[in-house]
Amino acid sequence: MTSFDPSNVDLDSTSQESVLCYFALSKNDYNGHLEARISAIFVILLTSTSCTLFPVIAKRAPGIRIPYHAYLIARYFGTGVIVATAFIHLLDPAYSSIGPNSCIGASGHWGDYSWCAAIVLISVVTTFILDLGAEVYVEHKYGLQRNDGATETFLTGSCGQDPGHIPQSTEAATSSRKHASVHSGVASVSSERAFRQDIAAFLILEFGIIFHSVIVGLNLGVTGEEFTTLYPVLVFHQAFEGLGLGARISVLSFGSRRWLPWTLCLLYGLTTPLSIAIGLGVRTSYNPGSKTAMIVQGVLDAISAGILIYSGLVELLAKDFLFDPHRTKKKSDLFMMVGCMLLGAGIMALLGKWA
Repeated sequence: MTSFDPSNVDLDSTSQESVLCYFALSKNDYNGHLEARISAIFVILLTSTSCTLFPVIAKRAPGIRIPYHAYLIARYFGTGVIVATAFIHLLDPAYSSIGPNSCIGASGHWGDYSWCAAIVLISVVTTFILDLGAEVYVEHKYGLQRNDGATETFLTGSCGQDPGHIPQSTEAATSSRKHASVHSGVASVSSERAFRQDIAAFLILEFGIIFHSVIVGLNLGVTGEEFTTLYPVLVFHQAFEGLGLGARISVLSFGSRRWLPWTLCLLYGLTTPLSIAIGLGVRTSYNPGSKTAMIVQGVLDAISAGILIYSGLVELLAKDFLFDPHRTKKKSDLFMMVGCMLLGAGIMALLGKWA
């Protein structure tokens, strides 16, 4: 804590850093409610995991007969949640922790440059480079043609007949088998190629969300008077975030890796509860209001903000609404999709008032 004394201020010698740090930094303010904090581990585990799994189950288990429009609502509501999380729940807290008007931002070399914005920029550019690198790698590995129909035309055109060697009926059957085999191979390669193109971008997205989940979990375990408000808000926060993440998992083509979507869902579902448990383990020693904790939180929030800003705007909004050749042409469905996205962004932005 700073030695600034608000009852005896010398305007000539008092620095901006002293004033900001006096109001920003704090001691450990854990105030009990241990049973309620322990219950948060299981409540958030259940809600975040179930909401993450819902879009995956809706897409991969048709026997459950979840209406298609329910899946669409979940998917695009989740898109809005992720976009709002980037700006309201990550970018703003990052500036509050290490921005120019914060204690850290006015201290030492942190005050020499707009480091918060620089970290966000580096995160955005790094995410773009990783995304581009994954695309180029897949194109090189699979000889990807921008005109995807060219390969199909070549393969089907090469399956000609030669009646001079075998009877017509036998040749037709052989040609049919060859044609089916070629299509099966093409479908398999296409599925693997689609998976490798999409999985890198998704893992980056989940990585950014998990960073954020670790921080909110730790803080819930040690926070003081704010706990009673923060607890229910974070239940909804993690549930909506999980819905957005699950919606992205549901559109990936995993091929024979049937275990992977469920693993990714559980990874997100377990992150915050485990972080809460860790926070409870250090509840009397960890101080989220210290300089070190604020620097760590600010840097991680800025990194996560950059990842989610890129992923939300490019991988989700742009790909789904602007560059998807299979986007619905039905105006009522398109209106519903945009409306669900705006609803998700609006509700998540509103939750930012408390958490």
